Amino acid sequence: MKVLSTSKGIGGQLTDFRKLVDGSRTITFVGSAGFCTPFAELMAYVIRGSDREMKFVPDTGLEDARSIVSTPSGMQLGEPADFHADTVVLLGGLAMPKIGVEPLKAKEMIDSILEGSEKKLILGVCFQSIFQNQNWTDTIDFDYIVDADLTSEVKQS
Repeated sequence: MKVLSTSKGIGGQLTDFRKLVDGSRTITFVGSAGFCTPFAELMAYVIRGSDREMKFVPDTGLEDARSIVSTPSGMQLGEPADFHADTVVLLGGLAMPKIGVEPLKAKEMIDSILEGSEKKLILGVCFQSIFQNQNWTDTIDFDYIVDADLTSEVKQS
């Protein structure tokens, strides 16, 4: 894959995401239940106030799709929603071995989400190249992957 841009921090990751979904009308985030949910809500936050419809699918449970709505407390999961969209955002937690989602199962799910859409965008958002390291890029034809490297320090004063 060719590197198109480099940014720093969560702000850079969110700015890159916002640019990539600029032409999207409906966005379905798919990620592991619990772990990926706040990341979907965070990404949805940077495009709040737009006329985009956003939803979240936990794991690969299309029937469990929920809307993502803006509230006074930030973006949160709302009512059950139709999982179909013109943009799929796969979150890296799905590719973690302990979650147990196979790339082929994810590809079938993506095909279902994009079914009937004229415009189709597949975006991966992950940390530490999980989609490449787990060989998901061999099965899924991502249009773009936003790949961040996470470091942390614990300091004591």
